[in-house]
Amino acid sequence: MKAFFRLIFVLIFLMGSKAYAQKIKIACIGNSVTAGYLLASPETESYPAQLQKLLGNQYLVGNFGHSGATLLKKGHNPYAETKAFKDALNFKADVAIIHLGLNDTDPRNWPNYQDNFRPDYQWLIDSLKLGNPRLKIYICKLSPIFSGHARFKSGTRDWYDQIQEKIKQVAQVNGFDLIDLNTALNNRPELFADNLHPDVTGAGIIAKTVYGQITGNYGGFKLNSFFTDHMVLQRNQPIPFYGTANANDKIEIQFNHITKYAIADKKGKWKVFFEAMKFGGPYELKIIANQQRFSIHDILIGDVWLCAGQSNMAFPLKSSATGQATLKSLNKNLPLRLLKFNLLAETDNVSWDEQTLNSINSLNYFSGSWSKLTEDAVSNFSAVAYYFGEKIVSDEQIPVGLIQMAVGGSTLESWIDRKTLTHDDLLVDILNNWRRSDFIQDWARGRADVNLKNASNPKQRHPYEPAYNDEAGISKLSGFPIKGVIWYQGESNTHNVALFNREFPLLVNSWREKWQQNLPFYYVQLSAIDRPSWPYFRDAQRQLHSVIPNSAMAVSSDLGDSLNVHPSRKKEVGERLALLALKNTYHKNISASGPVAVKAFQKQNTVTVTFNHNKKLLPGTGSVLKGFEIEDEKGNHLAAEARIIKNSVYLTVPAHLKIKRVFYAWQPFTRANLINEAALPASTFSISIP
Repeated sequence: MKAFFRLIFVLIFLMGSKAYAQKIKIACIGNSVTAGYLLASPETESYPAQLQKLLGNQYLVGNFGHSGATLLKKGHNPYAETKAFKDALNFKADVAIIHLGLNDTDPRNWPNYQDNFRPDYQWLIDSLKLGNPRLKIYICKLSPIFSGHARFKSGTRDWYDQIQEKIKQVAQVNGFDLIDLNTALNNRPELFADNLHPDVTGAGIIAKTVYGQITGNYGGFKLNSFFTDHMVLQRNQPIPFYGTANANDKIEIQFNHITKYAIADKKGKWKVFFEAMKFGGPYELKIIANQQRFSIHDILIGDVWLCAGQSNMAFPLKSSATGQATLKSLNKNLPLRLLKFNLLAETDNVSWDEQTLNSINSLNYFSGSWSKLTEDAVSNFSAVAYYFGEKIVSDEQIPVGLIQMAVGGSTLESWIDRKTLTHDDLLVDILNNWRRSDFIQDWARGRADVNLKNASNPKQRHPYEPAYNDEAGISKLSGFPIKGVIWYQGESNTHNVALFNREFPLLVNSWREKWQQNLPFYYVQLSAIDRPSWPYFRDAQRQLHSVIPNSAMAVSSDLGDSLNVHPSRKKEVGERLALLALKNTYHKNISASGPVAVKAFQKQNTVTVTFNHNKKLLPGTGSVLKGFEIEDEKGNHLAAEARIIKNSVYLTVPAHLKIKRVFYAWQPFTRANLINEAALPASTFSISIP
């Protein structure tokens, strides 16, 4: 609250001695968002009205919003010519909050008069200051316009971004504080029925954002919830600690016998970095804030891996084929720590109640804290992730932290951020009315319909919704340094292979942008099951490895179940991912990939397929090599007898047929069994014959 009283003192000083008998006047200047358009009672529900309640009787907040107003003086409805503007001038405010620019995205305005925006904004500022040269002015980054807006793709999206940049420039030139209404609301589309105007909850978020900026009151000191006892911090990278506090509050942080200080900024955020450290521990973190002391114990420095995806990543160790044996012999002293983000509600075949629906809208879907290796923690943790981490610890002899963030049935789109989707001219369309979009798998849409049966808001959020898991989870985590990512997802995207080919590289690139590093990204190829599209999907995953740098794929088709989408042999999957990391990230001289087809050619009645990543080719089970097919010129698929000779595979074919392609493991559920000397299986593949 110190910042709050400082502001009052400054304003009293500026207003002179008469201020003791006067309220501090705040003028909220803007368009329909300020005016409270679409709200049932703008007099009590608009953001200025809610701001008045937050500030109390020492303030008088005036609402000078005018629906449809443009900042541009040559726009179709200039704010400068409205009664609201005249009333704002006569109000003789001590503080002005300006939120204008949304309507300037109209094609009647921005294409014609964009060069006038900054001069017109400066004119507005100067006009307001004529009535009170000491006027304290805040200008606002625009509240969101969501992709369902009628003009979004035709210009609003790009013009909106251009206007935001010019608003930032106006603030910089004048030395004004910039209030960011975009970040406060751009992950809450359910609050905007018409994609432009916030409901009463959205107006409340604006009021709270403005209140914090004016008073500096952000509820006092809070350390980010990722920092708990037993955590692992990433080695060999600067170590951040961060959280929130009241503006200008001082925070003292002690770590590894070093003391540093942070000052909360005007948005209530603080952050401090300690120098990178080698692996080790345990360490203790001590924080002093507002004469209160906080401690976090048993901190290790090592490698942190994010383990994400859908149900096969979430599949618990206790249910895996080797789970019970692992739990019986569990080494609880292993320097392996687990952070499992539990879900507010599983996406089972049930309808959620109102309280759950509201919490999901508020993005309160994931929660968890770091844990040591207890039987309970391990048994409920991802089996794939645990076996990955166990092998890394064993081979590298370093502490490892595993972060599980996985949602059963979740779509790839749900893990991609809104900005990436919004600026892709194809994918932007799935953001609006996703539950009726063929881009989203019909099973996922059907399950969401069941979960959301009791929802009253047509824009009710769901963890299968595009961008949701990013907004509820990944975006909150991205400030926490990590070593890399292991990923097991795709079952909810097998219906559209071409779309997946477009989206998966976008996902990887967007996460690397969030963490601002070229994170290694190791993913699991889907297993085998009797679903027709799966061979095409597995082959697409194989080919994407060559498209996405610093990535690699673990094959699991040999571990599949013809009827169960959740095969239980997870230890092999986790260890195959670990081999990829050990070879490519930790630079071990080991075999980490099964045989990879390089070339195929036909000579009379024999087709020869050559491979790399093999010292020796073998049939994995039995003595007969299985899984090879050929395609003739007419597109017919034929089974082919296969044998291994000198580390190549030879296929016997009818001499009169011209073979165009060779397929391997191309059945949805396959018993294909080609492996190399490391017992690692070959991927589903197709290869053409020149």
